[in-house]
Amino acid sequence: MPILTIAAWYDIFLGGSLRNYIGVKSHGGSDAARQGQKLLVTIGGHAGSGRKIGDVDFGASADFEEDDATIDWYDYLFKNASNEFSSAKPVRIFVMGTNRWRDEEDWPLKRARETKYLLHSAGKANSLSGDGTLSNAAPRAEPADRYTYDPADPAPTIGGPLCCDSEHLKPGPRDQRAVEGRSDVLIYSTPALTQDLEVTGPIKAELFGSSTAVDTDFIAKLVDVWPDGFAQNLTEGILRARYRDSQEQPALMNPGQTYKLTIDLWSTSNVFRKGHKVRLEVSSSNFPRFDRNLNTGEENATGRKPVAATNTIYHDAERPSVLMLPVVSAP
Repeated sequence: MPILTIAAWYDIFLGGSLRNYIGVKSHGGSDAARQGQKLLVTIGGHAGSGRKIGDVDFGASADFEEDDATIDWYDYLFKNASNEFSSAKPVRIFVMGTNRWRDEEDWPLKRARETKYLLHSAGKANSLSGDGTLSNAAPRAEPADRYTYDPADPAPTIGGPLCCDSEHLKPGPRDQRAVEGRSDVLIYSTPALTQDLEVTGPIKAELFGSSTAVDTDFIAKLVDVWPDGFAQNLTEGILRARYRDSQEQPALMNPGQTYKLTIDLWSTSNVFRKGHKVRLEVSSSNFPRFDRNLNTGEENATGRKPVAATNTIYHDAERPSVLMLPVVSAP
């Protein structure tokens, strides 16, 4: 049957909601089901509702009443009512940055161009005081970046798609500068943009990495850096290294061996405004949103004591680590 999927950029179920929409459009049991899908993506979801989510005020247009949308959907479906669902395109998304709603023909956007932003540094991308950069230029001979991940002192969760205890762990967009000051977080940023840059669609990071441990985690986070330094988290993802090739058949790492690691950062829709920066954070913990990896290769925490790991990210001509962004031009 036709389905209205309501998702949100900072919702803990965003990834699954978007996969559901795509899956039913492709594999629904009838033409009516496949062609009758509608997708609506707002901002907060389980991370909150209204114009202010987390630390960011998205303006009056961000107000959204899910109950009203649900009633309109059923009126359209069962009463043939003439409303936004009968006249609009099948996808409606809230575009952050410009803070406007926009109707689209499908998800992901067909006009989005997958664009490579390559990681660069002189080997010292650690923390905000480091030398990590992002650009479209291909790397040449560059030293790798290294950091020590200690499970006894994990990088903390600051905001994001969380549920459901905002009293103890505040969700949504939050200033990331506190975690970016840590030496176990690598920071790669573009220069201040000379014009607006829209990124709408699935995000992924393809990193070449190694570890001194047999298993560890790699985490990537996309951040919009405002001119005043406010670092707004947009979306994030994690890869437990033993599942780098398959979730059904885990394989431990060989310490010191380089692996290509693909991290799914889910999706976002954000216009990085002129004067802002695009930033990628790379680390090995985001706790307590994600369980700490104890670096021992064991499936549970009841065995050996956790060990610290030195993790390395390579970005040279033979091992170009990249952030893949779906860049969208004006419709």
